[in-house]
Amino acid sequence: YRSYDPTQVLRKSLQRGVVLSTGSFLVYEAHKLISGFAEVHASFKVEDVIEQADYLYGSGETEKLYQLLVQHKNSDDAELLWRLARSSRDLAQLGSTSAEEKRQLTYDSLEYAKKALEKNESNFAAHKWYGICLSDVGDYEGIKTKIGNAIIIKEHFQRAVELNPKDATTIHLIGVWCYSFAEMPWYQRKIAATLFATPPTSTFQEALHYFHMAEEADPNFYSKNLLFLGKTYLKLNNKKMALLWLSKAKAYPAQTEEDKQV
Repeated sequence: YRSYDPTQVLRKSLQRGVVLSTGSFLVYEAHKLISGFAEVHASFKVEDVIEQADYLYGSGETEKLYQLLVQHKNSDDAELLWRLARSSRDLAQLGSTSAEEKRQLTYDSLEYAKKALEKNESNFAAHKWYGICLSDVGDYEGIKTKIGNAIIIKEHFQRAVELNPKDATTIHLIGVWCYSFAEMPWYQRKIAATLFATPPTSTFQEALHYFHMAEEADPNFYSKNLLFLGKTYLKLNNKKMALLWLSKAKAYPAQTEEDKQV
């Protein structure tokens, strides 16, 4: 039997309270630490995925790349999303992809590029791939939609070049845009006239300017740029220069399916 000492009980209660408070504080700090680690870990994970994706892209592993990136389709990271847009488009271009799958992938790629732009308007690649994917969707929606989207497409390409003046591929794409409008047949010009108060126009000289500009930014970077330089010189009746660039296109080491087609 021990005598009851209210002072001692109070002191012990107070001590226990301090211990509990300290314990709660430690649990809270541990939670903060774990949360912080999870956030850091997540950012590292995004970088790891991008590094792996770029390796697969460089290796021409189209299907593996798509399978890797499509797992992240709900990501908020613009760098992942534009790569997924590009990957979806590349998969759509494969000869082994069915017509139905190609259509679905084409529309998916536009959605991913659009989401990338929403997440980061200052990402040059998001603008570039949005323009490319919007053009692709036009193939399914008819010439009226394709021409109607033309100005939007060019604006996104120009914004991409503003954000990254050294991106030769986007400069090339502006050249292709100019070439397409320069050689547009009369019936398409009539459609353009109904869609715009001032229909978009271009010349082969303007297209040539962009193809040369792309070549200056990154010499011999793309077989198709060499081909278009040759084709544009032919349109301008300069056979000597056409032969020069078409010979370069022919001699280009064919690494991709597109290179073989060129």
